[in-house]
Amino acid sequence: MSQSPQNFANHAKLVPGFHYVLLPLVMVLVGWAGYNAFSSRTGESHIILLMAVALFIMGWYVRTFPLGVQDRVIRLEEHLRMARVLPEDLKGRVGELTTDQLVGLRFASDEELADLTRRVLGGEFADRKAIKAAVKNWRADHERI
Repeated sequence: MSQSPQNFANHAKLVPGFHYVLLPLVMVLVGWAGYNAFSSRTGESHIILLMAVALFIMGWYVRTFPLGVQDRVIRLEEHLRMARVLPEDLKGRVGELTTDQLVGLRFASDEELADLTRRVLGGEFADRKAIKAAVKNWRADHERI
């Protein structure tokens, strides 16, 4: 199955089952449990509220932990790519790049990577979103979770 071309405008990935089903259900559960706990003031309703909040926190970490691991993998991939692609004067400065900057740079094509890296090291961009917006020849990443 062919995937549509990826660019800055459409690269963010939403998982329908998580973002449109599970997350709203958990938020409704927390709201209902909170209302129930403060209106009925029973021990059971407070326990249900605690369980609902715990479920929400668990859902948050289920999403953020894999993204953190993925950022570490991207950092490694970009270090390897930069060692292969960048000119000698920039290879020694790769260690100055933060993980956030490397995540932004991963979408840059090999041809524009050196120029974009110089601009990043020069402080031209505030965050990964600004770096990604500056990419002209997008290198798609369809594996992002």
